[in-house]
Amino acid sequence: MQITLEDLTASECIELYRNRHASPVEVIDDCLKRIDAANPTFNAFCFVNDEEARRTAQESEARWMRGEPLGPLDGVPATIKELSLTRGMPTVRGSAAVRDDGPWDVDAPVVARMREAGAILIGKTTSPEFGWKGVTDSRVHGFTRNPWNPDLTPGGSSGGAGVAAALNLGFLHQGSDGGGSIRIPASFTGTFGFKPTFGYVPVWPFSVMTGLAHLGPMTRTVTDAILMMTVISRPDPRDGWAAPAYPGTSVAPGATLSGLRIAYSRNMGYGNVAPEIAKVTDAAVGQIEALGAEVVHVDPGFDNPIDVWATLWFAGAARIYSSIEPERRSLLDPGFLDCAEKGRALTCASYQDAQQACYEISARMAEFHERYDLLVTPTIPVPPFPVGQNVPNESVTGWVDWTPFTYPFNLTQQPAASLPAGLDENGLPVGLQLVGARYNDPLVLSVAYILETRLGRLTPPRGSELIRKSESRS
Repeated sequence: MQITLEDLTASECIELYRNRHASPVEVIDDCLKRIDAANPTFNAFCFVNDEEARRTAQESEARWMRGEPLGPLDGVPATIKELSLTRGMPTVRGSAAVRDDGPWDVDAPVVARMREAGAILIGKTTSPEFGWKGVTDSRVHGFTRNPWNPDLTPGGSSGGAGVAAALNLGFLHQGSDGGGSIRIPASFTGTFGFKPTFGYVPVWPFSVMTGLAHLGPMTRTVTDAILMMTVISRPDPRDGWAAPAYPGTSVAPGATLSGLRIAYSRNMGYGNVAPEIAKVTDAAVGQIEALGAEVVHVDPGFDNPIDVWATLWFAGAARIYSSIEPERRSLLDPGFLDCAEKGRALTCASYQDAQQACYEISARMAEFHERYDLLVTPTIPVPPFPVGQNVPNESVTGWVDWTPFTYPFNLTQQPAASLPAGLDENGLPVGLQLVGARYNDPLVLSVAYILETRLGRLTPPRGSELIRKSESRS
C-alpha cells in the first residue's frame, strides 16, 4: 500500500503498526528528517531528542513485532511544550534568566502519562519566556514562524506546538493555555487545539498563574485529540486540584448535532471582529445548523473581563520574577518585566476582587449553559500578523487586547476548543471556538469531531517549496 508518512494521524499510525504496514523506526526516521528540513525556517522546536527518539523507536518496533504494545500510543511521535518538565530534555521556559544546567531528571505528570502510553517524545516545542504572551519568540529561542506564511506569527504561547501540528512534525503535541495559548496558535495555524476543564489534566509543578493555566492536546485532527486526552487525563497524586475522573469521549459514525441548542456570539458583546473573520465563522456556524443544531444568536452577557484576567496574570508574573536570582533579572524579556512590575504593585484587595469576579463570571456561564449546550465564537478576531510584533498594529496596546474571546474561559475554567473554520480571503486559517460547561468536555469534543467532517481539515503549504520561498524572502 502507498503510505505518505507526512500526512498520517496518530490513530492511522497505530493501525499501520498493528497491521505491520509501517514500523515506529520508519515513522520516527521520516519525522526527524522533516524536522531537520523545516525547523531552520519555522523554529517549531527548541530541542530535538533525535538519538533517544531513535533508540525508543527500536524498542517500540520490537514490542509491536511481538504483538505486545506498551500502551495506546506505542511508537507515536509526540512533542512537549518547553514549559513542561521533561526528563532528559532542558526546560529553561524560554528564558535567558533560567539556568540551563538542570538536572533534568523529572517528568511532569502530562509527560509521564505520554511515556507510560508508549509515545516517543521527539523534542520540546518553542514558547515565549514563561509563556507570557500570545506570540512565540524569545531571546533564547528566536522567532517562530507560521507555516501558512513565514512572514507571519503562528501565535502563542504554544506557537511551536501549533507549527509542529500544522506541518505534522509528530502527531500529538502538548500545549498549555493560561489565556488562550493553545487556542490562539491553533487558530493561526489551522489546527485543532483543546483546553480541557481545569483539573482534568494533572498539573505539577502547580502553575503560578493559579487556576488559569490548563494543559491540553494540539493536533491535526479531533480524533487524535480525543485519543491524547484519554492518556494525559490519567490522574497523578502530585496534583492537588484534580477534577473528577475524566469520562472519555465517543462519537457514533454518522452522528449529527440534532437536538443541541447552540449559542453563537460573533463578538461576545464587547469585541471588534475583522470582517473577513466574521465571514468565515458565519459560514461555519451555517454548517452547524445544517447538521441539525438549533443556533441562537446571543451574547453570554458579561462585560470584557480583561482587567480581571490581567490582575491574576500580573500577580503570577510577579511570583515568577521573585523566583529569579536577582543578578539574572536583567536577562528577562522587557515585556515580561512590565507584567511583573504591574503584579508587584497590586494590592491584596485588588487580587481578591479579581477572584470574586471570577466566581461571578463562572456562575453566569453555568446559568448560561442551563439554556445552551455550547457557546460558539470566533477564536481570534484578527488574522495572523507579522512575526516580531506582539500586537497586530499600533492601535492595539497590549497582547490580550487582540485575544478577547479566549481568556474569559480561563477565568471560568471551562473546556474550550479551536477548530479550523476555513480560510479567509488571503488564504489564512480562521478558528472557530467551541465552549462547553465545566466537565462537559465530551460534548465539546464530540461536536468538534462532527463539525470537522463538514468543514474538513486545513493543510498549509509545506515542504521544500515553502522553505525555498521563505529563504528567498530573507
